[in-house]
Amino acid sequence: MMDLLQYDFMRRALLAALLVGLVAPAVGTFIVQRRLALLGDGIGHVALTGVALGFLTGTAPTLTAVIVAVGGAIAIELVRERGRTSGDVALALLFYGGIAGGVLLIGLAPGGSNATLLGYLFGSVSSVSAEDVWVVAGLASAVLIIVAAFGRELFVLCQDEEVARSYGLPVRMLSLLIAVTAALTVVVAMRVVGLLLVSALMVVPVAASQQIARGFRTTMFLAMAIGVVSAVGGLQVAAGQDNVAPGAAIVLIALAAFVVALVFGRFVRRSRTTDTTGAKA
Repeated sequence: MMDLLQYDFMRRALLAALLVGLVAPAVGTFIVQRRLALLGDGIGHVALTGVALGFLTGTAPTLTAVIVAVGGAIAIELVRERGRTSGDVALALLFYGGIAGGVLLIGLAPGGSNATLLGYLFGSVSSVSAEDVWVVAGLASAVLIIVAAFGRELFVLCQDEEVARSYGLPVRMLSLLIAVTAALTVVVAMRVVGLLLVSALMVVPVAASQQIARGFRTTMFLAMAIGVVSAVGGLQVAAGQDNVAPGAAIVLIALAAFVVALVFGRFVRRSRTTDTTGAKA
């Protein structure tokens, strides 16, 4: 690892991976708790349209991805809340509309965009620029500030909307805040993990943490630790193998962590049950 850090692009990619590993599971904890595990996937598809729009107009793809992803997340939350459309159907609209818009716009963009687009779809170590790091750092900071400032209110909302209303919490505003935060997280992670796999880094570390941890806060912090280890480990694997996409390596390491946590969690629960039974006897 130290040999790889002598390269500027690896230092930039490592910093970006650390930020992504922290932010994605932090937001993912709220999303999983609210049973919207596929929200990140839907927003990722919409962000694809934003990236393609950036290529088409000659502007920064990250900027257009932020605008389109946030707009799409807000729109779909309003559709889910006000209309007769259920949550899974609303997410399906994100999937299909995002993919269709992205494919259409990238086809209209100037030549050479298809190869560059792959870096956004599956992540790219060498393409993380200094500007990307600053953008990732800014967006990641915004996401972490939102989580820290509204974490308690978001937790109540994710547990039960009716309870949140009874406490006088602004349910609509908090719901939109989760959607916007998820959109920012997707854009944060797309240069490292890729738009097609970013949702996995938001969900899998949380699922792994739930096998071991007790309590919401402990689950979040453990998920963030698993996310960092997965992001950095996957980045190292991708850097050592030219034909390995970082997003795939990161997700596979996170999945391996889930399997380990699943086995360990069952062992711990079985041991507790045995101890309790022995004590009663």
